[in-house]
This record gives sequence, structure tokens and C-alpha cells, in this order.
Amino acid sequence: MSLLPESMAGWIVIAILLFWFVGAYNRLVRLRAAVLQAYGQLDAALGKQLDFVQASIAAGPQPEAAPTGELLSSVAPLQAATAQLATLLGATRLRPLDVGGMAALATALQVWIGAWQRQHPDQVTVFDADGTLSRPVPLQPGTTTAAFPATGAPEPIGWPEPSAAAEIARSQFNQAVAQYNAAIAQFPAVLVAWAVRLRPAAPLL
Repeated sequence: MSLLPESMAGWIVIAILLFWFVGAYNRLVRLRAAVLQAYGQLDAALGKQLDFVQASIAAGPQPEAAPTGELLSSVAPLQAATAQLATLLGATRLRPLDVGGMAALATALQVWIGAWQRQHPDQVTVFDADGTLSRPVPLQPGTTTAAFPATGAPEPIGWPEPSAAAEIARSQFNQAVAQYNAAIAQFPAVLVAWAVRLRPAAPLL
């Protein structure tokens, strides 16, 4: 017995399902591409922030030599955090949709921001997601911004370089991730996502 439909109605149903599947798949692919494009902008903005901090470290005073012959430097924690962030940024660049990689990048970013704030408490400027100045008042040494304020949205980060580009890029990336994750979780699009193995992404919090 043939498994193919013998009536015109059966062929019409198959055609409708096929067109729907292709349409839903193309929509998910576009949203996924939007996430990747937004991450490209975020990656460039984070790279500029790293360049700014590395230039600041290079222009600062050289570490002093201790009696034991070791080098003592108050900027050592910032140097270590900068190196770690640069390494994780390079790894995340290869797989920007990997949830674990993004979580590691977020942790390294918070450590790096905290190290900068402790080293330069008077050089912290916070911008909102739309680029407007949010908090030009310096943060207290040893403090970092919280991940979630009372509104439930990620709180703006106090970036080292006084530029809104990084915060704008982070907001756009997080919005793209939210739209993509919502789309692949909706029924019946979730069936398409399962069939083609599309997985949720993670925002940079």
C-alpha cells in the first residue's frame, strides 16, 4: 500500500504544511541571524573598551620591585581581569549562541568592571540603553552595579571608556536574544526549532 495521499485534498494539506514549515524556519533563521549580527556589534564595542583599559594600564606607573625581587603593582588585578576577559571574548566570538560561553563572559565582564572601578573609582560613567547619561557620579571603590534593578531589566554597566556604544550594543544584543528565544519557544514554531536543532541563546547580563 502506498503511503502517498491519493486525493487532491491530501496533496493540498501537505503543501500547506510544507509552506508553513519553510516560512516558520525562515523566520527563526532571520531572528537567529539578527542575534549574530547584534553580537558582532557588541564584540566590537567590548573590544574598544578593552583597548581603552589596556592603553590606560600601559600609560600608568610601572610596578615597583619588592625586596624579594618580585614586582608589586596595584594594577595587577585589573591586568589579570583584562587578560581573562580578552580570552573569553575570543572564545565567545567563535560560538556567540553558546549559553555556557555567554555566562562565562558575563562573569568575566563583571569581574573586569569591578577591578576597573576599584582602580579608578573617579572614572566611572554609566549610560542607559538608549545612550543617554544615566549616572555620571563615581561609584564607591569596591562596588559594582547590580545585575537587576527593581524594574527587572539589566542595570546599565559603568564602562571604563566614557562612551555609550557598549551599553547600546549590549541592549540591542539582549533584545535580539529575547526575540529569538521567544520565537523558538512558541507553539507550533517550537516543533520547527526542535526539528532543525535550534537552541535558545543567552543575553549578556
